[in-house]
Parts: sequence; structure tokens; C-alpha cells
Amino acid sequence: MATRKPGISADSHIVEPPNTYIDFIDPKFRDRAPTVIDGPTGGSIFNIPGLDDIIPLALLGAAGVPAAELPKYRDAKFDQLPNAAWNPNYRAEVQDQDGVCAEVIYASVGMVMCGHPDLEYKDACMQAYNRWLETFCGTQPNRLFGLAQSAVVSVDSAIADVKRAKAQGHVGMMMPGRPGYADYDHADYDALWECAVDLDMPMCFHILTSDDCGVKEVLAPKRGHAANGFMNIIRGVQDVLGVFLFGGVFERHPKLKMVVAEGDAGWIPHYKYRADHAIARLGPATECQLTRPPSAYIDQNVSFTFQDDETAYRNQDVIDSGCLMWANDYPHTDACWPISQQILDEQMGHLSIEQQNACIHDNVKKLFNLNVNV
Repeated sequence: MATRKPGISADSHIVEPPNTYIDFIDPKFRDRAPTVIDGPTGGSIFNIPGLDDIIPLALLGAAGVPAAELPKYRDAKFDQLPNAAWNPNYRAEVQDQDGVCAEVIYASVGMVMCGHPDLEYKDACMQAYNRWLETFCGTQPNRLFGLAQSAVVSVDSAIADVKRAKAQGHVGMMMPGRPGYADYDHADYDALWECAVDLDMPMCFHILTSDDCGVKEVLAPKRGHAANGFMNIIRGVQDVLGVFLFGGVFERHPKLKMVVAEGDAGWIPHYKYRADHAIARLGPATECQLTRPPSAYIDQNVSFTFQDDETAYRNQDVIDSGCLMWANDYPHTDACWPISQQILDEQMGHLSIEQQNACIHDNVKKLFNLNVNV
């Protein structure tokens, strides 16, 4: 009987170490670079001038920590975090523990940075992160694949970011949920999407990177129980998808690759149905410029990452479209590490081995053109 291929996590993270910004930032900003300090309860946090978000770094490196122990663990110091959360020399060991042979790396503190109001400062911090990430991934070039960040200060600066990221060896871009200039469906951005297509750099939008659906809103939801904030996470990436979809970005750029990261995938069939319904009913009244149903662009241009989502494997059309890309989210609190293989056995056991391999290995390898030794 054929065995499943080792997984390629389409959405893993690092916990930015204390030297990420201060050692790699433009000297002009070094005196106010983000630094690690003790937070109000004693645990390590990043002090980011201009932001009042307080995120315990320990919770960004809490993969495998039992839920009952999280309240105490959140007050850990940075040097108490797993080495693999920030040191690439320890990464292969934890990958092997989880049946993973490679990872696409997203930022952690960088998600919060997406909401910084000072565009020039945000740009400097993201450039510093990209330089640090180049050194991190460079130690394991066949196992660690980085996504560079862009502040999108302007269209021209974003184009320069994509070109620089390609030269640094990164495989795509981690974009903020809201750009610094206009919105992503503005025609001026067509030059950026052309650049992304020419350089084969997917545009990736992770949860918690929009200013109206960020970390603060998740931790302190506007309504109801705290868990309601967790439930709202997906809304932010759905909004970004809608901007591209209904704004005709995929219509004008049929080869553009978009990734919706860590937003689950079980909702795709209904979203496609609802999008088609909206255009069928409202399209003529809104002078919609789409020549095909919205669902067709989703099938063609968009990929989705998820980890523990049993509903993702229930729709054969979605499974066979090639849009599903499994992830283990290491080393975050919501990670399925180190029991990913057990969860996959339970959730996708009804699929053929070819379908399983596509979801956990082949689709992400193809999308990012990963040079993986498997």
C-alpha cells in the first residue's frame, strides 16, 4: 500500500529573535528599532514604538503546550522558548518529529507590524525582517522557504520590494491586509501584479494582518465572549479576497497567484456560491466588469492554507481543484504540531493517496516552485 508523502507546511512561522530588527534595520531607525523587553506580567514582549499591542512572545512559540498550561506559559522569557522557534539549526529536528520535510515561513511579530500607522517606520522594520529571514532560510535552503514582507508604501515601493525579495531568495510575499496606498483593486496596482506574475511571486495574505481584524480585535472582540474574536479571524482574509475578486484583479491578471493563509478552507464552497449569487443578482446594477463567474477566478487564482480543518476535505471539487495547501502552523499556539500525522489520518483517511499527497505536499510545492529534496 502506498504511503503518504512527507508534508510541506504551507504556513509555518518563526518567533522573531531579539536581534531581528536592531541588527538588520537601516541605521536611521536603529535608535527606535523594536526590542525585546519584559511585559506587564513578566514575560518577554517586543516593544514596538507606535504600537500598544502587547503579545507575549511565548504564545507565538507555544506549539505542543497543553491548553491548561498556556496561562502560565505566556509569561515565559524569550530564552525559555523552543530553540527551533527562531534558530534554523534546530528546525529540521522538529520538522521530522511532525512528518514535515519543508516549510513556507511567515512572520509572527510581523503580523502585528502590518498595522503600524507610520509607513516609513513599518517599511524599515519589514526590510530588516526580510534581511534576517534571508539568513534564517539560507541555512536550510531545501527545507526553509521565506515569504518577504512589504509595507506597500506605494505601488513603486512594493514593486521594488518584490524584486528585492526575489533576489534574496524568498519564494513569495507576505502582504498586509490593507496597503499604505489606496486599496488593492485600484488600477495603479496593475503594475505590481504584472511584476508578481513576471517574477513568479505569489501574493500571500495571512490572518491578523488587517487593521480592522487584527490581533487586538481577536484578543478583545467588540461583542460577546472572548472566543468570538477567534471566530472573526477569517473575516479579514475573506475581505481581502473579495477586494481582488470583485475588483477585477484576477480578470486583468489571470496568472496572478494569491494565497489566503490560515483562514481554514471548509467555507470555500459556500463563499463561491455566494459570490456567484451576488454577481448574478447585483452585477448588472453595479457595472461589474467580470466576464466569468467569481467562482471561476477562485478556482484559477487562489490557494488556501489550513491546519486542523476536517470540513476542508468534504468537497471533492475543492479537493481536486488543487487549491488546498495543508500547514502545521509551527510554532504557534494553534499549531497541530507534533500530532499532525494523527490528525491527517483522522481527517483525510477517506481520500485517495493521490488526493492526500496533493493537499499536503504537491500543491504547495508546485505553487511556490519549491526545490525540496523529496
